Amino acid sequence: MLSDFGVLLLFIVGAFAFIAIVLFIARLLRPSRPNVEKNSTYESGEEPVGNANVQFNIRFYVVALVFVLFDVELVFLFPWATVFGQERLIKATEGLWGWFALTEAILFIVILALGLAYVWAKGYLDWVKPQPKVPIIETKVPTDLYQQVNERYKR
Repeated sequence: MLSDFGVLLLFIVGAFAFIAIVLFIARLLRPSRPNVEKNSTYESGEEPVGNANVQFNIRFYVVALVFVLFDVELVFLFPWATVFGQERLIKATEGLWGWFALTEAILFIVILALGLAYVWAKGYLDWVKPQPKVPIIETKVPTDLYQQVNERYKR
């Protein structure tokens, strides 16, 4: 007799086996006739502009890190508000608990504001737009044909 974990493991193994079998059958049945046109990047029927394998600007990561920093600030402020806002704690300390909590929160936000001012002053939030590199793809299909198709569907 299988335990509950054994049934779960059997279900997971069965799911992976099903996926593997379906992918194997699809590989056997599908045609494989690659060419330059099929291997080019598809952008909604338009000619692709720039290289799809371009490296991201490092500023994406800097902005993401600044976002995470201020997102973590909110994670710390919500529990702070629920713990320090309890009425029985404020009554037990005759109001001193509330002033302590307020001072602590203001100090926390001021430190984060100084961090934001530092990042802003250093120019880490300034954005520089990179110039796209247009790839040159040699194909047997003339570019006039693409323009005709695009003009036909603009109407």
